[in-house]
Amino acid sequence: MAIDSIISGFSGTQILQRTPADLRSLLASATTADLEWQPSADRWSISMVLAHLADVEVKGFQSRFHAIAEQDNPLLPSYDQMALFRSSSKFDTRQELQRFEQERRTTLAYLESVPSSVAARTGRHEELGALSFQQLLNEFAFHDLGHIRQIMELFRAHVFYPQMGVFMNYYKVHP
Repeated sequence: MAIDSIISGFSGTQILQRTPADLRSLLASATTADLEWQPSADRWSISMVLAHLADVEVKGFQSRFHAIAEQDNPLLPSYDQMALFRSSSKFDTRQELQRFEQERRTTLAYLESVPSSVAARTGRHEELGALSFQQLLNEFAFHDLGHIRQIMELFRAHVFYPQMGVFMNYYKVHP
């Protein structure tokens, strides 16, 4: 790892490094039914979340990190997260998790290779306007935590909540 890499001083580094293993551990006992369960037609399953994580890793994060670090104020296209779901309705959860893990390793290796001076570099998001490399890095960790929470909520709502009997009165689930 370069001494002056962008990731060495980033407080979200452990989140980015641990997300794949945390997801693998959490889902180790999940059944196919657990992974494919959708609370409603307009909500994602765990399999869909994992497919999204693998897809956005490349199209939403890697591409933008490279553009900002390597170009002067590049235009950063919007990421259509629903395009993935228009092209396929079924995903192999284990393959999507493997794909996510591989892409995350690629992303982390890149982040470790760029100097900390890129943190202030900026790009222009197609919809949102100016954003810095550092802001994108923070959104990256925030994004991971949001989807970890989403997967946990889907898992607990499908696996445990229906089997809790009267204790269901104490909880509201929002998978």
